[in-house]
Amino acid sequence: MLRAAVRLTASTSTAIYDRPIRRIAGDVSKNLERALTLVRKCKHTGILRHVFLTITSSAADFKKLSNLLESSIADLKWLLSIYDSDEDGAKLTIPPIASNDPILAWVWSSIASLQTNRLAKDRVESANCLASLACDNQRYRKVIVEEGAVPPLLRLLKDGGGSAEGQIAAANALSCLADDVDRTRVIAAELGIGIIVQVLGDSPMKVQISVADLVAKVAEVDHMAREEFGRENVLKPLVSCLIMDLDLEDYKRVHSSGGKTSIHSIVQKELAAKNHHNHIYGNSYHKVQSSSSFSSMDGRVSGHNSKKERENASPEVKLKLKTNCALALWRLCKGSLRNSQKIAEPKGLFCLSKIIETEKGDLQYNCLMTIVEIAEVAEDNADLRKVAWKPSSPPAKAVLDQLLRVIKEESNPDFQIPVIKAIGCLSRIFSAKETGIISALVAHLGDANTDVATEAAIALAKFTRPENHNCAAHSKTIIECNGVPLLMKMLSASDRAKKNGLILLCYLSMHVGNSKALAEARALRTLESAIRSGVAQIPESKEIFSRAVHQLMLYQDVFAIDI
Repeated sequence: MLRAAVRLTASTSTAIYDRPIRRIAGDVSKNLERALTLVRKCKHTGILRHVFLTITSSAADFKKLSNLLESSIADLKWLLSIYDSDEDGAKLTIPPIASNDPILAWVWSSIASLQTNRLAKDRVESANCLASLACDNQRYRKVIVEEGAVPPLLRLLKDGGGSAEGQIAAANALSCLADDVDRTRVIAAELGIGIIVQVLGDSPMKVQISVADLVAKVAEVDHMAREEFGRENVLKPLVSCLIMDLDLEDYKRVHSSGGKTSIHSIVQKELAAKNHHNHIYGNSYHKVQSSSSFSSMDGRVSGHNSKKERENASPEVKLKLKTNCALALWRLCKGSLRNSQKIAEPKGLFCLSKIIETEKGDLQYNCLMTIVEIAEVAEDNADLRKVAWKPSSPPAKAVLDQLLRVIKEESNPDFQIPVIKAIGCLSRIFSAKETGIISALVAHLGDANTDVATEAAIALAKFTRPENHNCAAHSKTIIECNGVPLLMKMLSASDRAKKNGLILLCYLSMHVGNSKALAEARALRTLESAIRSGVAQIPESKEIFSRAVHQLMLYQDVFAIDI
């Protein structure tokens, strides 16, 4: 059997999966060493030798050794069977070496089946077995990766064994494994990011559904993978699938170059000017625009997806693919300036706004969350705000209109909260005349859902903080929209609501301290009470409480009210 194992490792033309070979060979070697030691004791004759053997050895030693050698024979027999190309699928039998940990045997067998050039159905079965184990238990996922499953799974993802089912099985298995940063880094180290992007662009729609889900899983847990996906231009196939049925005629009419300068051309000119002055950000943004995911994308799907395939696909398949692609875009934009820049160009915002307007359910939600992530990135990047989120830009205005519509019409907090957060992140792009957004947020200060009301207070605080150059005008608008009574009621809710409500009250007091509404609401007494109770002793809040109280005290004698 040892000779057969040697012939196996020497005859194969491809790299053999050697994890079980090394483990079992090491165990067999130890047992043979024990046997040799015992046999050597019996080699010589003589009275002293027999006396020594009687003292040091017994029948139990020989029986134990015999059992160990039998186990080694069984281990080798099992080992040779998992590499037998005539055998079907992975072996679910358990060799003695894995009797205390059966999962190890199943993982070894499945990976060996993936590694060898077997029939496609056997490789699919093995990938599905690994996926089932990986989705079942955290420890199993760790064992699968440690035992070297990622490289053969990536090979199966790339070639599929000649079938789409093989690619789907590999993508599903990798998705189950990609729930931890360390494991996603293993996928990336095996050049998996490039393989995933290639398969996403060149595969049938049913494969793209699983691969888009894999992109979303990897991007969700690993920020480095998000950037690597961006460098590999994964956004292009994702966007292609997302807008496959989208009517872009409205966009073409608005942005056609005939007679009017397009928004895209204006952006390019502005960036070119920045490049002329060696503006670093301008250089990077210009490069991003030139390789844009939406450039030359008029609803066409690249790669394998022919027009005939799209026409024959069921609405359910199309919806699932779009939903998964939107989910992947959401995950990829989270905290990523590079990916947010690529999506937040005029055509990108236009497409997202159209989907938010016309779709419902998960697809609409995932597109909304993509906008939220882009808005959060833009909050900390002035150049992205100026280029992508100009309220005068028709695509940006279309997105903002949809966000406002969701705030007003949607009753589901899962939709309301992220949209309110996005508006807050973009607070610095709104002029003093944009009262519609303010009034919609103020209305939610009185929302029955405390989390929604709290998020509205946080967003309004961003409109009124001193860093916002329209803070005074926005503060007046909030008071004119009857926001103070709603805000005072909110202060009796949860601790989180009270904390954020008090911060908003401070900003209003700092900018409109002479407001009659604040005096009637006894804002000064409320803030002084908060200071005494210790709520205002947080270092970042201490100064704004002090300034707010000072402003209110300056104007408290203006009104004949006992404050």
